[in-house]
Amino acid sequence: MLKKPLSRRQFLKLAAAAGAGASLGRFAPGLAYAQTGIQVADGALNPFNIANVQAEGVFFSGGFGHEYIQYAADIFAQIHEGSTMSVEGIQRVGERLRPRIIAGDPPDVIDNSGAGNLDTAALVAEGELLDLAPLMSAPALDTPGKTFAETLFPGSQADGVFDGVQRYVNIAYTVFGIWHSKTLFEEKGWTYPTTWDEMLALSDNIKAAGIAPWTYQGKYPQYMQFGVLEPMVEKIGGPDVWKAVDNLEDGAWSHPAILTSLNNMKALYDNGYIMDGTEGLTHTESQAEWLQQKAAFLPCGTWLENEMRSITPEGFDMVIEAVPADDAAKLHSVIASAGEPFMVFANGKNPEAGMEFLRCLLSKESAKWFAQNVGSIMPVVGGAEGVELSSAMTSALSVVEQAGNDILSRPSYTTWYSDLNEEAKLSMGALLTGRATAEEFVERVQEVADDVKNDPDIPKYERS
Repeated sequence: MLKKPLSRRQFLKLAAAAGAGASLGRFAPGLAYAQTGIQVADGALNPFNIANVQAEGVFFSGGFGHEYIQYAADIFAQIHEGSTMSVEGIQRVGERLRPRIIAGDPPDVIDNSGAGNLDTAALVAEGELLDLAPLMSAPALDTPGKTFAETLFPGSQADGVFDGVQRYVNIAYTVFGIWHSKTLFEEKGWTYPTTWDEMLALSDNIKAAGIAPWTYQGKYPQYMQFGVLEPMVEKIGGPDVWKAVDNLEDGAWSHPAILTSLNNMKALYDNGYIMDGTEGLTHTESQAEWLQQKAAFLPCGTWLENEMRSITPEGFDMVIEAVPADDAAKLHSVIASAGEPFMVFANGKNPEAGMEFLRCLLSKESAKWFAQNVGSIMPVVGGAEGVELSSAMTSALSVVEQAGNDILSRPSYTTWYSDLNEEAKLSMGALLTGRATAEEFVERVQEVADDVKNDPDIPKYERS
């Protein structure tokens, strides 16, 4: 289940690919639609035999907004006259949908993202998620001569595979890191640090200038996990540290790289570098404070720009950088991966329509719209062809370019073991507010990891 990271060279080539295969196939006549611009490939119109279906989709509304989902639903409706896909947007996906799943009445397709999402591993274990093999082998909607799977970035769907079965698909290629205003830094003469010691020294200067060095999404401290902790641990200790954690090895959380990284992060609290009141803020509230230059640094993924687009001050010029660690030579290693899991329910009313919606969503036409209007990349070959990217996305591509082959993957325990992931989030919140030391963090999380390992009712997965 461990995916091979996509190299920067592969990423740029795939994202901008001209789709050479298009000249090898034919487009079916009369299937160009004015509203979406979709051109359906010959023989690719209706592999799941959709007819007069009123399907239901329920989707997390977060940093990517909701319009891209509606655009895919428009494609769905246009190529299947008489059929529709509803596109309800919600928060707290687990709270909203769990009762319906228990009652045997799930939606046909969902985006299982955001705080309070559903436990994916539990859904798999309970047989709730459809085997997406028919989708993966279906003809691509608008790339002639290719299957759906063949149009997706290599490795981008690996974490949706459980015991050899594709259970969900990722629809966004995300870069994770630390954000700041390029304009502010140029105005103040600040230079982004190359090590964590330099980060603390710069934070001291920023604090002296009357600006809080850091804020984060206080009510959702997992942003500091994927934004700072995960890459820092791997830079210090190597990839085997998170592999041991994922495989529930005894004492894995006590690795020196984890303790060092946690102490590095706690220094932000100990030195008063975190903006007052951060703990009580939601993700959008803390990000809004950051946009008002009340704090210099913010952890996030590349959905940030679109999530805050409506209130971003003109000339703010947000940019993303990799996380500094113990050695400047390791600075450019960065986590970049496909995410935002969309899944179809096996016992939904219209599972075929759910798969067809995903085929529409991850079409080249949909991916192009996503790049133009959301400012992010779908893992679709040629999906960013001819698109002028924003400054924030340009900085993200620069980060990926500088990383070269040093693209890191996120740990898998966050998806595999919900109890362990939840304790890690809670302990991170405690660490960053002085309620726990690094050692106490490790003790708490290791205890839950041991409980998960010893619970025969929890399915176990392994990284090789």
